[in-house]
Amino acid sequence: MGGGFPSFPPTGTGPGFPPFGPPGIGGSPSDGFGQQQGPPSGPPPSFIPQESPGVGTFAVDPGGIRRCLHRFTFIRLTNGRSFWYFPVFVGQRSIAGWRWRPRQNRWEYFGIDLNRISSFSCF
Repeated sequence: MGGGFPSFPPTGTGPGFPPFGPPGIGGSPSDGFGQQQGPPSGPPPSFIPQESPGVGTFAVDPGGIRRCLHRFTFIRLTNGRSFWYFPVFVGQRSIAGWRWRPRQNRWEYFGIDLNRISSFSCF
């Protein structure tokens, strides 16, 4: 059948992509995706950080966002949406971690391509 669409979550691990699925489910403890990689125990900060003028003019690179690993990070996407994130993996072209869903008051495992991020701030 195959319909041309990849399965979600993706089942392979190519360059820059983590073993998908929430940590402790899609990977093994030796690959850095054990139970210790779960979501934060509480909600993110209650404020929305100001965006600095001129931020987002350049592509987001893995080296820059890597400093935000295991920290509350506010992400702004190129489509104008924004959200709190808690990254646990940075690949060559993507990140994976926990996205805060305020309406459900919970964290959700989520991966995104770096080229969809216009800016970020970590705390």
